[in-house]
Amino acid sequence: VEYKPSHLDILRKGKDYNEKDFRFFPKFSYQSSQNQDLQRLRKELKLDSVAGKGSDVSKMINLMHFVHNIVRYDGSSINPTLKNSIDLINICKKENRGLNCRMMAVILNECYLAMDFKSRYVTCMPRDLKFDDCHVINMVYSDQLKKWIWMDPTFDAFVMDEKGNLLGIEEVRERLIANKPLIINPNTNWNNEQTYTKEMYLDMYMAKNLYRLESPIESVYNRETPEEGKVIEYVELLPLDGLNQSPQKSEEIFKDTKTKHVRYITNNPKLFYER
Repeated sequence: VEYKPSHLDILRKGKDYNEKDFRFFPKFSYQSSQNQDLQRLRKELKLDSVAGKGSDVSKMINLMHFVHNIVRYDGSSINPTLKNSIDLINICKKENRGLNCRMMAVILNECYLAMDFKSRYVTCMPRDLKFDDCHVINMVYSDQLKKWIWMDPTFDAFVMDEKGNLLGIEEVRERLIANKPLIINPNTNWNNEQTYTKEMYLDMYMAKNLYRLESPIESVYNRETPEEGKVIEYVELLPLDGLNQSPQKSEEIFKDTKTKHVRYITNNPKLFYER
């Protein structure tokens, strides 16, 4: 008989970081909502009407609902060549197709930027370096709450503590590890066909995928579309128990697109979740 640790067991082994890790990676930046592409997006999708006139949190939630409903989730779909909100939505309508979680998070991220919210999409990965499944969600900064908030357009989900306070990725991870109460919004669902419970969504699924976290350093429109000569930088937040601690900086040029990817590693959550 061989013991197989649960996803939560593995996550708990990865609880420790190093807040004294100040190895260099570029500072996170967020494109201005005055950018022409973002202004076009805001106008074409009527995002002011979608967001409504409530608090910044209610606007963030409304925008997430909108993305969840306008695009069908299809985890097995092949990503289109053009990976920006307008082109992604148009090709889904034209071909009657869906998108994977990464592309859905890209759309929501650009909607947030267009509405002048600081936002990043975050690739949530397991401990294993080779894996069949990961998940991509959004972290968006609320000036009202002075914190990052978890938003997941794929499952139309956000997460709260036992008092109903909205939580960010860092807090959800810490609470899972410490076995503290977590609540998800009751309409958390898959393609408006199947609802998800907290146990299904967090304990069984996200516990696996919250071990390693990766985010683009520049949060801008059309970040993911490959172009010859384009440089895309990412930083990965890795716990001390992680497998790929070095090199701290790596580079790869993809032969087919001539796009250069640069990846940094940090063990410091304070830098990754910098306000």
